[in-house]
Amino acid sequence: MAVGQCDFPTMHTVKGIKLGTCNAGIKQTHRDDILVIEMAESGSCAAVFTQNAFCAAPVLIARDHLIHEPRWILVNSGNANAGTGKQGLQDAYASCAALAGEVEGTAQQVLPFSTGVIGEPLPVAKLTAALPKAVANLHDSHWDKAARAIMTTDTFAKGASMIIEIAGQPVTLTGISKGAGMIQPNMATMLAYVATDAKISQALLQQCLANAAELSFNRITVDGDTSTNDACVLLASACSSAPEILADSPEYTVFSQAVIDICKRLAELIIRDGEGATKLMRILVEQANSRQEAVQVAKTIAHSPLVKTAFFASDPNWGRILAAVGRAGVEHMVLENIEIYLGNVCIVENGGRSPGYTELDGQRVMDQTEITITVRLGRGAACEEVLTCDFSYDYVRINAEYRS
Repeated sequence: MAVGQCDFPTMHTVKGIKLGTCNAGIKQTHRDDILVIEMAESGSCAAVFTQNAFCAAPVLIARDHLIHEPRWILVNSGNANAGTGKQGLQDAYASCAALAGEVEGTAQQVLPFSTGVIGEPLPVAKLTAALPKAVANLHDSHWDKAARAIMTTDTFAKGASMIIEIAGQPVTLTGISKGAGMIQPNMATMLAYVATDAKISQALLQQCLANAAELSFNRITVDGDTSTNDACVLLASACSSAPEILADSPEYTVFSQAVIDICKRLAELIIRDGEGATKLMRILVEQANSRQEAVQVAKTIAHSPLVKTAFFASDPNWGRILAAVGRAGVEHMVLENIEIYLGNVCIVENGGRSPGYTELDGQRVMDQTEITITVRLGRGAACEEVLTCDFSYDYVRINAEYRS
């Protein structure tokens, strides 16, 4: 069950970008499970990938292909092609070659991505048999179909889109993401694809994406698990009439912020759709010595099963939050300087329970579906926010039944 309003938004088409989907029957037959994205020849491509050492075969292939000016993305859901050894690599490359044959490109110009169950061979024959239909369906308006084709345990399709102005000309940014469980990216997200018609070099685009991923997808966690298949791709077709975006220019500042905003929205939607989630929690750590320290404290709270289950129960058991802050590994912490808030209710100050705190005030906040936890460390000026969700009975059920 999603937290809050998560209707699929109006998605602006991106000049030079087309999307095609179809069903290959990889794990199910009731919705599309193959996505092909095509970019105009003039474009550039950036990507960031999972830091899991057991990364999936398509991740390894995509990393290698990124330097070959890729123009196509191939995604399958229902099978992760992870933990599949040399055969997995061969299957991922064979998929790229099959798509290249359909679009008159080279295998190196295709970036493959897979999501689903780990450890099972990719059904290449099913995938390649479906590719002609996906290619035949390529169209610039198929963002909604694309968002649904990459879903696994997601309960809704996730998208974000905006139009900004560069030198008086419109530039479009549109993106989709998928993810609900095994979320603690350490790079990007489960899978996310953002496209723009801006003109920008590959090196600058990569810099822009890496920064955006750090401030968005690397600030979310559902369960603390880093997937084998996480990836985020940013395509720039260069089909806008706006001038090229250059480094250290006002135009780059505007564009970079737009990419951050799109990625933040896509990341938030993943948390709103966290497996079994009933609440969205924003953990804001202020007055830290560094951004790294702030993230460290925020994620310690976000990863605590005791904190997450208390929020599911709407139980203002503030001691669990205090305990998480205390074990976050912050050196030379001065307890008397720390303040902790539930919403606007101070629960901890001067080393213990706030004198003004009442259980009634805490309960009022905990009964809400979107809650902010604020921790002020009293050590510096750094501030960071991490998004997470609660742990419910359904999280256990969904993951216990994942392969059934």
